[in-house]
Amino acid sequence: MGDSIVKTLAKWSIDEYHRMIQAGVLCDRNVELLEGEIIEMSPETPIHYNTAKRGSKYLEELLANQAEVRFNGPITLANSEPEPDIAIARLPDSTYNNRHPKPEDIFWLIEVANTSLKNNKPAKSDFKVILN
Repeated sequence: MGDSIVKTLAKWSIDEYHRMIQAGVLCDRNVELLEGEIIEMSPETPIHYNTAKRGSKYLEELLANQAEVRFNGPITLANSEPEPDIAIARLPDSTYNNRHPKPEDIFWLIEVANTSLKNNKPAKSDFKVILN
């Protein structure tokens, strides 16, 4: 019988992820924490960025003084810190000076997707939890 090697991926907590960011370990990386895993994100295409930015501007006008419209900013979930294209969160925006929005702060999440949709499955499952 041959020896079989079982590989176990280390899962990272939100606190550990934040300490890595503060220490500069991830400063040159485009990453998100998704279900405890640090995932390298694919670069945004111009159409993706422009679509999300236009949507964000529209929603800022529509929801002025009613909600905080966050563009490409992190949100904090139980074991993830994804960066949805747009998050609609409770006011006041000063609430987020020392932390990112949590599920109880979030009204709506928008993710612009085309080819990256199948690559974002972990984040999508967390988004479904928030929305239910």
